[in-house]
Amino acid sequence: MSAVLVVNSGSSSLKYQLIDAASEEALASGLIERIGEASGHIRHRGPGGTTERSLPIPDHTAGFRAMLDLFASEGPSLDENPLVAVGHRVVHGGKRFFEPTIVTPLVEINIEDLADLAPLHNPANLQGIRAAEKAFPDVPHVAVFDTAFHQTLPPAAYTYAIDAELADKYRVRRYGFHGTSHKYVSETAAEFLGRPLAELKQIVLHLGNGASACAVDAGRSVETSMGLTPLEGLVMGTRSGDLDPAVLLHLARRAHLDTDALDELLNRRSGLLGLAGRGDMRDVRHAADSGDAAARLAIDTVVHRLRHYIGAYTALLGGLDVLTFTAGVGENDEQLRAEALRGLEVFGIRLDPERNASTSRDARVISADDSAVTVLVVPTNEELEIARQSLQAVAGEG
Repeated sequence: MSAVLVVNSGSSSLKYQLIDAASEEALASGLIERIGEASGHIRHRGPGGTTERSLPIPDHTAGFRAMLDLFASEGPSLDENPLVAVGHRVVHGGKRFFEPTIVTPLVEINIEDLADLAPLHNPANLQGIRAAEKAFPDVPHVAVFDTAFHQTLPPAAYTYAIDAELADKYRVRRYGFHGTSHKYVSETAAEFLGRPLAELKQIVLHLGNGASACAVDAGRSVETSMGLTPLEGLVMGTRSGDLDPAVLLHLARRAHLDTDALDELLNRRSGLLGLAGRGDMRDVRHAADSGDAAARLAIDTVVHRLRHYIGAYTALLGGLDVLTFTAGVGENDEQLRAEALRGLEVFGIRLDPERNASTSRDARVISADDSAVTVLVVPTNEELEIARQSLQAVAGEG
């Protein structure tokens, strides 16, 4: 048996999952938190259940050593499940990376060079790659980029209407994110329905703390809601989504906010948190049900933005075959799904209330039998998609 280790490295955290290369079964998973603090925490889920440990984890290299200790003591054994690849999630690939890529020193330099486009993510992703290379020096490492799936956007979709020379010099364009999820979900939807991917016009709504919409035509991303950064688009947990750029100029002049303060405002203090004082949709929903007017407005704003994108993407695609909800909120909040689709019968969308209320964790149809558009809930699995793409890169020496 051989396996792929999938790694998602943050600045102070490390998520991992061990996936069987043949069966695609998750053999183990874990989360290492508070890296660099006085005491770190590890939670490892293996064949014998969940094990937790607290110990100092000064850096990501130490985090990988702790992970290896847990594989050795709690299983599964990496000797019995030898790694054929380590797949790394990398948030920003710019316009350079459009497919899973074997990590080389030059690739690392490019990931580092793109850090100005994703300062919170790419440096942390690179830390994880370099630490993993020390832990597994004889295994191919593969970078899988969130932006890669959106490299098929046409120029009219990715171009911002600003000075062209300035945009080119500073790499200002729309890149899109959540690409790994959008790719996995759109392909899984086609497989679930038993229909050729090449024949389907799809909208995928990835709704979690971060949220994005994607229009997928014949398996290719042709439009997506996130832009230069993950800030653009839908209302999110703490991010504003779409905003008149003059708002920033106005706040800079009148509220005397500098660039760092504006960045903090839009990325960490906006969205649901800014509107309702709570960044988690479950908490906002509970408050709204209890009569909190600010929470109700926050939900209405989320719904309004969702409907806007559904309508726009249906028009852009020239019709719609499949609309899919995914990620934490999309998979679990039946009220939000119903609110977002209410009144969209004009687009051929008819929800079945009983199917929508189902709490199944499997892919499922939630539209009515007479709905012209098939509406699905498809649980995303970005780790599996990264494993698949890592194997693809190793097989093709990408």
